[in-house]
Amino acid sequence: MKVIGGIIFALLIWFAIAAVGGVNGLVRQDEDVNAAWAQVQNQYQRRMDLIPNLVSTVKGYAAHEKETLQAVIEARANATKVSINLENAQQMQEYMNAQAGISSALSRLMAVSEQYPNLKANENFMALQDQLEGTENRIAVARKDYIAVVKVFNQRVRTFPGVIWAMISGLHAKPTFDAAPNAQTAPAVAF
Repeated sequence: MKVIGGIIFALLIWFAIAAVGGVNGLVRQDEDVNAAWAQVQNQYQRRMDLIPNLVSTVKGYAAHEKETLQAVIEARANATKVSINLENAQQMQEYMNAQAGISSALSRLMAVSEQYPNLKANENFMALQDQLEGTENRIAVARKDYIAVVKVFNQRVRTFPGVIWAMISGLHAKPTFDAAPNAQTAPAVAF
């Protein structure tokens, strides 16, 4: 009888250790997801901070391009209104749509800049344009890193025994990035 009690006790100890390790591992991965998302937001904030400087520089050269400048300003304002919960795929899509609006408006702004040779030669504009290009690259890298971390987390949450630890800890699969609806369409280039 003592042997059976010892075996049951050992199994309970093993299960407790496995449960603590499993839940803690899942929590660490959840924090990795949150940190990766914070880096994505950090890069979006960097872009948001550059936009007013870029708009001001272009404004001085292209006063009559008010509509394009206004579109950039409105896209930036709309993007700052969107809040997101990483558990909500719909909010993630709304956030990504707002960011796509900024990208579209910035593309139009860059097209306007091509019409003004003096603007293209302006050192401030060129520096801001380089920073914006670098920021867009950083956003792409941050998104890639976030997608990779979410993949690992979601695989763990959806497979055995991680699904058990997820139920115990109340963690759920996280949404990942979806491409904007118009991303599949190649842009028209007209000269």
